[in-house]
Amino acid sequence: MEVWYGADGVPAAVSAPGGPGSVVTIGIFDGVHRGHQAILTRVVERARAMSRPDGTRPLAVAVTFDPHPVLVHRPEAHLPMVASLADRLTSLATTGLDAVLVIHYTLAFADQSPERFVRTWLEGLLGARAVVVGEDVRFGRGNSGDARCLSEICAADGVEVEIVADVRAPGGRRWSSTWVRELLEGGDMRGAADVLGHAHRLRGTVVHGMRRGRELGFPTANLEAASAGVVPPDGVYAGWLVRSPGAGGDDAEERLPAAISIGTNPTFDDVPTRTVEAHVLGRDDLDLYGEVVAIELVDYLRPMLAFDGLEPLLTQMRQDVVDTAGVLGVPVPTPQGRA
Repeated sequence: MEVWYGADGVPAAVSAPGGPGSVVTIGIFDGVHRGHQAILTRVVERARAMSRPDGTRPLAVAVTFDPHPVLVHRPEAHLPMVASLADRLTSLATTGLDAVLVIHYTLAFADQSPERFVRTWLEGLLGARAVVVGEDVRFGRGNSGDARCLSEICAADGVEVEIVADVRAPGGRRWSSTWVRELLEGGDMRGAADVLGHAHRLRGTVVHGMRRGRELGFPTANLEAASAGVVPPDGVYAGWLVRSPGAGGDDAEERLPAAISIGTNPTFDDVPTRTVEAHVLGRDDLDLYGEVVAIELVDYLRPMLAFDGLEPLLTQMRQDVVDTAGVLGVPVPTPQGRA
């Protein structure tokens, strides 16, 4: 999947006479949850169905925005993104899209009329032959453009529009990023994964911590919670530390089973801010400082507790490793921790 940053990144051949054009959708796609996936699947299906006799076809393209429009219009709003842009693009790549156009969202960009947005970006830049969107689509100045408006503009220009009905969970609730945030804030990792269709990820740069975990025999990769994305409540979780392709010496992502601690570690009084710490099971040879990693949270294990001394803490940490291995279905490593 190609990623185009801004209009200058889009190859001129896409919309040139005789060029492939595109089947396009628009949205934030925060988390790329099941509702998003339904729309993206239709984009890919429509693009493939419009193949020409010579085998060429329109490109399946998603247009997304960064930063989130809410953060531009209301900077004081507390709206943590479910996924970083990097993880959003990783998830979008799994849907079969040919390309994603990332538009830098600004107040000037937001001031375009719905007609100007559609005709400049979708039809002009991307040569849209069809547009696929959800029922709740909004675009243009003051969010004045909706599904009906889009259909009218495109119909006048001979561009097909498909409106995908809301996709709902078995209980009837609409899949949404808001729902995902609610589940994450409640510590329900499995519920969030059900809405997302995949485990929730945090992402950040590994920084130097207190090195207390290494001294105790449980070295950790430390991420500053404030830079990691939507961080669930304090506690210990089972999950995976994911290294980017090439970081671990392989062309694919390297996924390492990990016990993950989120909070300030109340056993000690020298951790002033929340941190995310991931202990990779059975590994004390990793040097991850300065590396950008993802943390996948699979299940909540226990609350953050204050222990009366190191021995009770070490006993619990060993049990956390056992519990994590059980959740992830991996072997329990040789007992760790300071003797």
